[in-house]
Amino acid sequence: MRVMREKARWADWVAVAAGLALGVSWMWHGMYGWGGGLMFVLGLVVIVAAVLSLTRPGAVSGEIAMMAIGLLTIALPWILDFTHETAASWSAWLIGAAIALLGVYGLMKAAQTRRDDPELAWTVHRNELGGRPPGRM
Repeated sequence: MRVMREKARWADWVAVAAGLALGVSWMWHGMYGWGGGLMFVLGLVVIVAAVLSLTRPGAVSGEIAMMAIGLLTIALPWILDFTHETAASWSAWLIGAAIALLGVYGLMKAAQTRRDDPELAWTVHRNELGGRPPGRM
């Protein structure tokens, strides 16, 4: 199962790069204040969600978080009213769309991983003592 786990994770590494790009994008278009701060925080959350997906490929929580952050990032120029700043708006729209699409792709892969190897998900716990409850021999 390790081969499938490593083969499907390219999208999570791309998500780490997209989160990094979102997190530092406020610097290259000089956007300070709420917009830049929120882009920085959302970029960090994308990186955390991607690392969660890398370490637990069957957990869907990181993929759902990436989809939600991607959609929020797409809407950010309208929510914070910086559509007049062309570079910042296009950065938010393009990076947000990439993050949302990576989240959708990752969600499909996580569902497949859960079906193929349920132990890679957060929700499955296995008793390591051979099926006996702890404390009983």
